[in-house]
Amino acid sequence: MGRKFQKKQKVQQLEIVPLDENPPLPAQRSSDEAVPKKEKWVNKQRVLVFAARGISHRDRHLMRDIKTLMPHHRPESKMERSKTLSVVNEMCEMKHCNKAMLFEGRRKRDLYMWVSNTSGSTGPSAKFLIENIHTMAELKMTGNCLRGSRPLLSFDSKFDELPHLKLLKELFVQTYSVPNHHPKSQPFVDHVFTFTYLDNRIWFRNFQILSEDGGLSEVGPRYVMNPVKIFDGSFTGKTLWENPEYVSPAKQRQILKKAAKDKYVNRVEQKVKHEATRPVQAYEGGENEELFEDDDPIETAKILAAIAKKKKEDSATKTPKAALTKKIKEKQMKAVKEVIEKKKAKAVKRVKKV
Repeated sequence: MGRKFQKKQKVQQLEIVPLDENPPLPAQRSSDEAVPKKEKWVNKQRVLVFAARGISHRDRHLMRDIKTLMPHHRPESKMERSKTLSVVNEMCEMKHCNKAMLFEGRRKRDLYMWVSNTSGSTGPSAKFLIENIHTMAELKMTGNCLRGSRPLLSFDSKFDELPHLKLLKELFVQTYSVPNHHPKSQPFVDHVFTFTYLDNRIWFRNFQILSEDGGLSEVGPRYVMNPVKIFDGSFTGKTLWENPEYVSPAKQRQILKKAAKDKYVNRVEQKVKHEATRPVQAYEGGENEELFEDDDPIETAKILAAIAKKKKEDSATKTPKAALTKKIKEKQMKAVKEVIEKKKAKAVKRVKKV
């Protein structure tokens, strides 16, 4: 018997259509809100932060902390002290910066800071003496903030009252504030720069924002700016304002040395005066010193009795107090009568002449 071969029917295979992960959106929008456009970096503020030769290690660490807080800064190598400050405007132009922050050291102990608007060398520029420097590494505060985040600027109410502080406020706003959508910045606001005017100085503090209800924690650094002068131009020009109460640190140290010298001179003068006025002989004895010369109580009693008898005789010879007061009153009445008689005599003479 032969096998019968039947043709197998072919099974139709279904096509596998992959699911579209991103289905097309409907042609019409469900709301009338406009699509938000991606904003560009419009405010292109760049700050050139550098120092002149001669600053100390603490000042250099402070400059590094300020660079950390300002992502829109541009670095630059140290400037030679022999160059004039007007060279800074050319350096900013080459670096495409419109603001400058220069740290200048004097005698390796005093730090001065220049803040200037260098766009077109129009100014203004301000010079500050930096005091009470505390860097981030020294403080070791509990606060912490994101690197490159944008800060809020908080100013004291005095910055809206005094004219020179109004100018400094605008200069600080344009220098310290991080531009929106800056490439090196983060889209967060988690710390605050505070500028407080107290004791003719500007106190700078940096706080982290802990909560929405106003909880703060200090981060650092902290320093005090003592304003010296404000100029019309960038590092040049006329003096718009000068601090009348400013005394240079070198002058203060000179005054302290003079005071210490005067203290030494006064001490020497006191020693000479003490030697000149010191008594040569011993102190003379007081009244009734002879009582202590003999230890015999009978002799001491006899001496006391003699002293008491002598005092009694002296008091008897003296006039009593009532008699003295009576004599004084009589003399006063006599003097008053004489004055009255003289006035009457003068009045009679005048009447006769008339």
